[in-house]
Amino acid sequence: MEYNFREIEKKWQAKWVADKTYAVGIDESKPKYYVLDMFPYPSGAGLHVGHPLGYIASDIYSRYKRLKGFNVLHPMGYDAYGLPAEQYAIQTGQHPAITTEQNIKRYREQLDKIGFCFDWDREVRTCDPDYYRWTQWAFIKMFESYYCYQAAQARPVAELTDVFEQQGTESLDNGSWKIACTETLSFTAEEWKAKPEKEKQETLMNYRIAYLADTMVNWCPALGTVLANDEVSEGVSVRGGYPVEQRKMRQWSLRVSAYAQRLLDGLDTVDWTESLKETQKNWIGRSEGAVLDFKIKDSDTCFTVFTTRADTIYGVTFMVLAPESEYVPFVVTPEQKADVEAYLEAVKRRTERERIADRKVTGVFTGSHAVNPVNGETIPIWISDYVLAGYGTGAIMAVPAHDSRDYAFARHFDLPIIPLIEGADISEESFDAKEGIMINSGFLNGLTAKEAIRKAKEYIEENGLGHVKVNYRLRDAIFSRQRYWGEPFPIYYKDGMPYTVNPNDLPIELPEVDKFLPTETGEPPLGRAKNWTYVENNT
Repeated sequence: MEYNFREIEKKWQAKWVADKTYAVGIDESKPKYYVLDMFPYPSGAGLHVGHPLGYIASDIYSRYKRLKGFNVLHPMGYDAYGLPAEQYAIQTGQHPAITTEQNIKRYREQLDKIGFCFDWDREVRTCDPDYYRWTQWAFIKMFESYYCYQAAQARPVAELTDVFEQQGTESLDNGSWKIACTETLSFTAEEWKAKPEKEKQETLMNYRIAYLADTMVNWCPALGTVLANDEVSEGVSVRGGYPVEQRKMRQWSLRVSAYAQRLLDGLDTVDWTESLKETQKNWIGRSEGAVLDFKIKDSDTCFTVFTTRADTIYGVTFMVLAPESEYVPFVVTPEQKADVEAYLEAVKRRTERERIADRKVTGVFTGSHAVNPVNGETIPIWISDYVLAGYGTGAIMAVPAHDSRDYAFARHFDLPIIPLIEGADISEESFDAKEGIMINSGFLNGLTAKEAIRKAKEYIEENGLGHVKVNYRLRDAIFSRQRYWGEPFPIYYKDGMPYTVNPNDLPIELPEVDKFLPTETGEPPLGRAKNWTYVENNT
């Protein structure tokens, strides 16, 4: 007898819906279990094969745990905000909410036909105000918090202002209290009290977990928005193929870097495979090293570098700045200005991911030299896109004998290469091992590499050449929003400074606009909103 799947499955799926077979309530007599899938983005194309591939696996596991006596929560939802819906709205003139609703309906029909055991009473839509009121609430909490290393947790900014009112940054300056910040600030209680309100708010921005900062981003003028690295390929946007360039823009960021050590420590407490833990450790990227000050020759300007190999200081034969480095304007000579500008123009369309992956050697000489703080020798300063502004200080001391990318750069531009390890063969490639006896290294000669690392750090601090520091590869997350189709920040501005709305006024919903394009003056589409204002409510 033929299995009539269309009628049989339709019948039983309808019964499961009517009986709420997969609805989950609180049942303390059973152990609880939570199975969460990645929410799909509801595009017009519908589900693709990659969606059910993952959902089937989690569905099998959910059924297994339910049969084993667990009270299983297995919800589904939609990552419903995003640029594709907005682009489609621009092309068709339809509101993104309309097309998103149509797409969700199609996804639901497809998911139901497969017969998944989702609890649809707990469906999540990220474009639903009842959902994003809580993301706005979370943003307010992060804006109103700073990170305290001693407590290993976020603390209220109001607590911070009380301390500034009483003692300024005294406890920060003497190291008895350590908190996460963008830059080290120092002021007395009297100086804090004398600051006008706007300056106080600018100071507090230096410590907030959610903060505004000038950050290098992938800017697409045609789309009028910031794009993530995976939305850019070979200098153009994946969607539409429009030119994308690296540009410094004012963006909201989340100070996740403050949690780097806590994230590392937490890996010891989670039940993950060792390979996955190792991947996470590499992503966080903890490294111990030293910050060194390099003076620019014939100038009062200094710049700093972070290095994990302070012992290689005698092998530095050139310096390299990231194209976006704030130091670039201070080191470019008039003779080299045209060449530098041409190079900066050429590399600004490449994302950081592309720069990391591409091993092609490019660079330009700035015309200036730095002074090695240990032996006083002058070192040429170059610019190259293999150095990233977001890691360390955006400047490196290049030791080509013992670093593969520095080696390739030195070979390409015919720069000196000085071996620092006895017997190191650098005829064809760099010697990257951290073992061996030091040579060509002044007071470090004869020490093992490990001994030299420790000795060099001590020397740097004792002679005021810099300081020892722990650095992390993990960087603060840029928290941009889509141009229009995304939840609004729960922020209003007064005297040019951001303030959070009253949580009682959440959610702050999207306004109506006449077009979903940026304004003629370059503001995002929200700039087209009429009478979209906020009245302070302190109740």
